[in-house]
Amino acid sequence: MSDQKDVSEPQPPVNNPTESPAQPEKPAEPTPDGSADANGKTEEPAPQSTSAEAPAEQPQQGDQQKDSPADNKPEYLAKNPALSQFFDRLPTILSNAGHDEMWGVALKDSSDVPTVNVMIKLLRANEGNVTLAEEQLTKALKWRKEMDPTALVETASYSASKFGGLGYLTTYKDANGKETVVTWNIYGSVKSIDATFGDMDEFVKWRVALMEMAVKELKMDQATAVMDYNAEEDPYQMIQVHDYLNVSFLRLNPNLRAATKKTIEVFAMAYPELLREKFFVNVPAIMGWMFAAMKVFLSKNTTRKFHPISNGANLAREFPAPLKELFPKAYGGNGAALQDDARTVKLVADPEPAAETKGDAKAEDAPDTSKEEPKQESADPAREKTDAEVKENPAAATEAK
Repeated sequence: MSDQKDVSEPQPPVNNPTESPAQPEKPAEPTPDGSADANGKTEEPAPQSTSAEAPAEQPQQGDQQKDSPADNKPEYLAKNPALSQFFDRLPTILSNAGHDEMWGVALKDSSDVPTVNVMIKLLRANEGNVTLAEEQLTKALKWRKEMDPTALVETASYSASKFGGLGYLTTYKDANGKETVVTWNIYGSVKSIDATFGDMDEFVKWRVALMEMAVKELKMDQATAVMDYNAEEDPYQMIQVHDYLNVSFLRLNPNLRAATKKTIEVFAMAYPELLREKFFVNVPAIMGWMFAAMKVFLSKNTTRKFHPISNGANLAREFPAPLKELFPKAYGGNGAALQDDARTVKLVADPEPAAETKGDAKAEDAPDTSKEEPKQESADPAREKTDAEVKENPAAATEAK
């Protein structure tokens, strides 16, 4: 369960409550003009000008700060020394990670707008602590280098029997053309808990692929304006919906618990500040353990975005018109069903088991040698019947054994 920070999953550096976020440094006061030289001797006042031209007027302190940011830095760095320090560390971070791509953005320097927005998100996720932000970015870049999430979307495919119907992506536009990206995880559609969650690495890769599709829809690499570090609204965030209709097994199955925990850890580390809101719909009572687990790994800033809803049909009410009308009818809107209109990762049918196919071929190609062998007398009629069935259908006999 980003998103954001995402828990779908969305896991992660823990903020130290005893450590305050980095505070902007107070700009240095301009040194006033003195009337004494280095030896403390008083200088004679300069003679008054007899020219009609007035002496040049000295700029005021406020005008200096307004017209020329400190060290000629962009305003977003001059106003946020922590962000400036974070950028000072970026070359070392990229060198240590051996990778420079984050969410589709090739990290460059403080003059590159998409890079600045990525750095702002990492710093915000760590409440302005440059050291923690550096650690998280380094881990995330190393993880992306190893996992190659772009390939998980573009070239990988996933089992339809395990993941079909479980995850979708939609993008809705309002009247002003503003896009809202939504990922959907329909855990009530799981056909086999052990098959879907048994291979934890396979499940995480599938979930990452869906997340990367959503990140691409945010178009962070196309940003032309730097985000406001302190703004409430972030244009590069998504909504996540987790549907638990008919799910009643969460507390009991260890495979599902392990996969959920791992996904939360990965998403908190690799996808911070990408979550706008997260809705848990059709939530059964036993889901309490999962919300408790999320609070262990995620910050309060993230968990406050979580909204459990007992009836999924009420989801659309959480959004303004006309956006809510675009949601599927099952969630209170008038839009098409997810399986009819939404996108998903590449799914493929499972291949037929090689052993059975090979065995059937041998049975069909093998010569009939029953006439060459004398028929054995048997005192057990049931055994005679089984032998006859073997002759007619060798595959059935194999299943019986």
